[in-house]
Amino acid sequence: MNAKITFIGAGNMASSLAGGLIAKGFDSNQITMTDLNDDLLLHNRNNLGVNTTRDNVQACSHADVIIFAVKPQVVEIVAAPLKDVIALRSPLVLSIAAGITLSNLSSWIGEAVPIVRCMPNTPALVQTGATGLFANQYVSDTQKKLAKDVLSAVGLALWVDSEDQIDAVTALSGSGPAYFLLVMEAMMEAGHALGLPDSVSSQLTLQTALGSAQLAITSDVDVAELRRQVTSPAGTTERAINIMQDNGLKAIFAEAIKGAYDRSKELAS
Repeated sequence: MNAKITFIGAGNMASSLAGGLIAKGFDSNQITMTDLNDDLLLHNRNNLGVNTTRDNVQACSHADVIIFAVKPQVVEIVAAPLKDVIALRSPLVLSIAAGITLSNLSSWIGEAVPIVRCMPNTPALVQTGATGLFANQYVSDTQKKLAKDVLSAVGLALWVDSEDQIDAVTALSGSGPAYFLLVMEAMMEAGHALGLPDSVSSQLTLQTALGSAQLAITSDVDVAELRRQVTSPAGTTERAINIMQDNGLKAIFAEAIKGAYDRSKELAS
């Protein structure tokens, strides 16, 4: 990958993306970060060796890729002043701000700008993220590869077929870590209620979650079959699974994820 990348925003996700790229051999001198927080700039300059500045326009004046890594409510504030420099440079623009549509971005930075919406999740902070991507019609095949390479630096990156599906990605994997953490929280509390020390219940739960995910990732069979394989007839696991199913666990997840999807569309409107 040979490109000059500018991050607008120097928070955790920007740091993770930059760190992931550098770990894969990308030249830190090709990365610039901007922010109003001098402490964040200093941290990233010292720890990653990237260039830093408070001047967004200057940082974008030589960029091949501009990544908006700020909170959704301030994207317009930082994007609109870049319209002229983007028109001159014609960079690829990536946005990782939830709920900011391609239409929103085009109205702020220009109608014919190549833009990719990205929905990463928080495990990207530890290089195990899952990201959905959708490009507008101005993004070339070369730029699509570049966008995927950037997001793949912190985990899995997959293209979706429509912008509407970004809301589904938000509901499933964007918010998904919180669902798994809630399940882990419930399991830890249940283990403690059965007499296990908190530390033991916590470690067993976390390792079980990690192992189950790794088993599913590396297996040739789907998760339903894996579950059946570890559920012995008339055994302890079967009793627990039956209780969960009798209480509508799958329906609860379906309703919850649909609720997250609906909320994502509301925020984007």
